Amino acid sequence: MSVRAALRCAPMAGDLPGLRLLRVGDDWDLLRTPAEIGLLALARLRAIGAAIGPVLYDSPNERLYYAIRTGAAESWDGLPVRHLSSSSWLVAPGLDLIDNWFGGWCELPDDDTLTDPAILRAALHHPYAAAAQEASAGSCRQGFTARLRFDPTARGHP
Repeated sequence: MSVRAALRCAPMAGDLPGLRLLRVGDDWDLLRTPAEIGLLALARLRAIGAAIGPVLYDSPNERLYYAIRTGAAESWDGLPVRHLSSSSWLVAPGLDLIDNWFGGWCELPDDDTLTDPAILRAALHHPYAAAAQEASAGSCRQGFTARLRFDPTARGHP
């Protein structure tokens, strides 16, 4: 089932209107990245014309979530990412929620497209993303995330 289809039938997340609770690990897994690195990787994926699956921007926690195939055993060594699979859940905005505070869907294809883990790994290792990793590890972080803001009019938003 595609992420879009899962959103249509997912239960609400508590009393939070517009937010849904998605089960991870059945039809797709998630790769969670820091927003500053994940947004640079997303720009790289778009630039090379890669097929991009659903990508969720979580503004309060400054994270991106990429939908990848279930069981992707790719090596994420050396990257500040977390692979979420079975027994994981994601609170995500429904199709009708656009909220600059919460964030939203940077990409949400109509079909079951998922981001290829090998191509995503290469984008996360791209020199721009690597520079962001170094900056976030040091004291240069201040001001960097201020330039990375969610734009609901960007390509791929529902």
